[in-house]
Amino acid sequence: MARFEMTDIICECEKVTLGEIIYAIKEKNCKNLESIINLTGAGKYCGFCSKKEKDFNIPKKKIYLDNIITKLQTQRIRND
Repeated sequence: MARFEMTDIICECEKVTLGEIIYAIKEKNCKNLESIINLTGAGKYCGFCSKKEKDFNIPKKKIYLDNIITKLQTQRIRND
């Protein structure tokens, strides 16, 4: 399993880091892709970072916004 740092850039267009995405989800209550786009700008332009199906680059990214959202929501459910 890949390990990611909080400073890893998730959105190249807006230079949004993993830490900023996690903060948006945990602290600002972003629950979906649209709310993350609105708050951080990640995924706003090319959309390559939002989900694998939109990534036409080679090589592909190792993590996408939808993966991060799903992972954190799953952890939150387990912790409740």
